[in-house]
Amino acid sequence: MAINNNQRIRIRLKAFDHRLIDRSTRAIVETARRTGAIIKGPIPLPTKVERYTVLISPHVDKDARDQYEIRTHKRLVDIVQPTDKTVVYKK
Repeated sequence: MAINNNQRIRIRLKAFDHRLIDRSTRAIVETARRTGAIIKGPIPLPTKVERYTVLISPHVDKDARDQYEIRTHKRLVDIVQPTDKTVVYKK
C-alpha cells in the first residue's frame, strides 16, 4: 500500500503594513526551512485598496472633501512537505 504524503500547510497572511508582513513571512519561511520542510512562496497576492471620501464641511460646501484609503497586503506561503518538527517547532 502506498503512503499518502500529499499533506500541505497553507498560510495566508494579511497586514496593513507591507514591511511587517514581509518580516513575518521571512520568519515563517526560515523556521520551516530550518526544520527540513519544502517551501513554496512567499507568493504576493493582490493588494486590496479601500478608498473612502468624507465631506469635511459641516454644511453646504460639497467641494471640501478628504480622501482616505486602507491598503490590505496579502502573502501566501505553502509548506509542501511538512515534517513532524515543522508542526511543533518552538523557538
